Amino acid sequence: MALLEINNITKYYGELEVISNLTLQVEEHEVVCLIGPSGCGKSTLLRCINRLEEIASGEILIHGDRITGPGVDLDRLRRDIGIVFQGYNLFPHMTVLENTVLAPTKVLGMSRREAEDKAMAFLERIGLAHKANEYPDRMSGGQQQRVAIVRALMMDPMLLLLDEITSALDPELVSEVLDIVRDLAAGGMTMILATHEMGFAREVADRICFLQGGKIYEQGPPAEIFGNPQGERTQAFLRSLKKAGRI
Repeated sequence: MALLEINNITKYYGELEVISNLTLQVEEHEVVCLIGPSGCGKSTLLRCINRLEEIASGEILIHGDRITGPGVDLDRLRRDIGIVFQGYNLFPHMTVLENTVLAPTKVLGMSRREAEDKAMAFLERIGLAHKANEYPDRMSGGQQQRVAIVRALMMDPMLLLLDEITSALDPELVSEVLDIVRDLAAGGMTMILATHEMGFAREVADRICFLQGGKIYEQGPPAEIFGNPQGERTQAFLRSLKKAGRI
């Protein structure tokens, strides 16, 4: 049984169909990268999985249990499915340590000492233990994004969603964030990433899904999608990236 099953979901913003009868399965420990032009539905799909957006039809299941429709414990769902956004969304009035221990102590009932020990271990791992008592506005964008990833990991999610997490960063800060994702992938974390970083997608993904018009137009291993794409739209998209020097 797949960890995540998305069956024929559709999503509208008003009369605009942004996700169109989309189906996707993700296995445990798999890393799936969503690529495609702006407006193709990548971010909306991630938000639907986390129930930040409601679908019009279809269903989404985690380990066979339906997580769409009425009667779902959204607090429990969001403990199991972490999400990191383009913006860091750290609480500006809290230190790094306070930002990272808030959810596990309030939601999971973890003791403050246990949460702090766990947070410090993560911060040490990403090279930011010395920033534990700093406030977000005194840190670089790359540092804040790394803290946002730690905050999501503090809940021990079974699935991590990453929504264009490097798009707001200066180019020199991108690599420090992507290094963390590489480590998570190597450690077996199940992830779905929406990204414009094609070289990174080629390196870290088990599977690439090219989205067009709210649908998965083509999918396959990175070597196939980047080396021998079959669909005309996929080919055109990758040609445009090559022309722009982004591959």
